[in-house]
Amino acid sequence: MRVDGAAALIGKDNKRCCRFCKTPLEHTFVDLGLSPLSNSYISVNQLSEMEAFYPLHVYVCSSCFLVQVEEISSPRKIFSEYAYFSSFSDSWLKHSSDFAQNSIDKYSLSCNSRVVEIGSNDGYLLDFFYKAGIPVLGIEPASNVAEVAQSKGINTLTCFFNKDLAAELFKDGLQADLLIGNNVLAHIPDINGLMEGLKLLLKPGGVISMEFPHLLALIRENQFDTIYHEHYSYFSLSTVREIFNRYDLEIFDCELLETHGGSLRISACHGNAPFCKTTESVKAILDSEQKGGLKDLSVYEAFGDKVKKIKRSILSFLIQLKEDNNLIAAYGAPAKGNTLLNYCGIGTDFIDFTVDRSPHKQGFFLPGSRVPIYEPDKIYEFKPDYLVILPWNLKDEIMEQMSGIKSWNGKFVTLIPRVDIY
Repeated sequence: MRVDGAAALIGKDNKRCCRFCKTPLEHTFVDLGLSPLSNSYISVNQLSEMEAFYPLHVYVCSSCFLVQVEEISSPRKIFSEYAYFSSFSDSWLKHSSDFAQNSIDKYSLSCNSRVVEIGSNDGYLLDFFYKAGIPVLGIEPASNVAEVAQSKGINTLTCFFNKDLAAELFKDGLQADLLIGNNVLAHIPDINGLMEGLKLLLKPGGVISMEFPHLLALIRENQFDTIYHEHYSYFSLSTVREIFNRYDLEIFDCELLETHGGSLRISACHGNAPFCKTTESVKAILDSEQKGGLKDLSVYEAFGDKVKKIKRSILSFLIQLKEDNNLIAAYGAPAKGNTLLNYCGIGTDFIDFTVDRSPHKQGFFLPGSRVPIYEPDKIYEFKPDYLVILPWNLKDEIMEQMSGIKSWNGKFVTLIPRVDIY
């Protein structure tokens, strides 16, 4: 059976090639075996049907050091109907509100400006600009998610962003003063097409702002669960800077963020923009990457052994809990949790159920592991001894929301970067 998109990284000589610089891919970053698409939640009616599993093999380019997976499944298949809604995390909404207000002040945005967001989800971010009277445009391929944004009055195109769409918008006289792509870089396999579109859509004096998980944090903190088929690429600042420079876009500022276990927020502009002066933070982060070995292939190739070690420790921990007759539940149904459960072979033999605030996931089952997803009140009905927090990046928020488990001496657990009990 031919898997759609499987040859996306395969060159003319049948070699896998880097999606950015086309260098043959010969070095493995980590091989996580076979895994289902992490957001393909299973309905009750699908429980007796066959489920597709795909290789989750991650490579690193020896030239530009872009970490990447093959385009096993096309973005159109993954993102046309999507289960993730950004607005269900309180801490993420606060993060977005702060960013919007800071951007309005920093770039003097007004009713004469335009903010465009790629991968705008349910309009959670653009809503802050919209309420400030600033014209906005969202570009979101998932129709079910885009409808929510449109119901809020957020002008949203239901389509994929690419250079052709950028050309159409440019032809219609639309360019962005602020062009946002938060956690979107990883989701677009055609990096070069994306960059051509960004360059065209950005006003001569405009700014691109993008956030993405930092590869250095992924390696240092054993964050292998942030790898899944929907994330085609994984970035360092060094590699992103090389990508932007190819298209005469200059990264002039970079911030370290705590979101998603460690992220970067880059600010970029056209290379000839008068305000394009590189800050010290860019140099500092590049230096930290150099010291962290992100230009050393051996650092990448050693990651797989670190992942195997944490897998063994997770399984040993859960086996012991079950041997002692503990009830284990999980909180959350995030994509990262599905990678972890499937790679470690964890199902209802270890975790009886999980809960999630999003009604779009409740009543379904996790892909691969088939763990049922309930509403959070189920925790108080069954009173598990241990509650495994799958979206560990939201640990503090979740522990506060579910603090009631302490009434029966319940304990919180995170499994990444190591097994920790709270």
